[in-house]
Amino acid sequence: MSEDDSNMEEYPTEIRDYLAAFEKSLGSVDEMLKTMMSVSRSELLQKLDPLEQAKLDLVSVYTLNSMFWVYLATQGINPKEHPVKQELERIRTYMNKVKEIADKKKASKLDKGAASRFVRNALWEPKDESEHTSKTPARGKKRK
Repeated sequence: MSEDDSNMEEYPTEIRDYLAAFEKSLGSVDEMLKTMMSVSRSELLQKLDPLEQAKLDLVSVYTLNSMFWVYLATQGINPKEHPVKQELERIRTYMNKVKEIADKKKASKLDKGAASRFVRNALWEPKDESEHTSKTPARGKKRK
């Protein structure tokens, strides 16, 4: 039996799955950080457009502050009473602004010329008197 398995046996069964999931998540975060740290920041930013740069910066700072939140909680400090809470809210506000900008870029553009042609062709135009007379009688009426 490995050391990890023997450590897991010490915990109540109710939290074993949570601890295993937490450990897996930490591993994922560690891998992502290693990937991000392997490329220089300036090199990474050169490959991105300004909107993508803003997204990367916001995700990075949000992640860092979230990890600090977890650190405070592990130290017995209530993070809800710490300035990190306001910082996370501020970052979320900017994330929403960036999302709005991205959504506006994705929104379809109005082709004014096509719209005016569509409206012009859809409008009813009265026809000449000669075109209104029909050689066939209207349905529902009997001829005398």
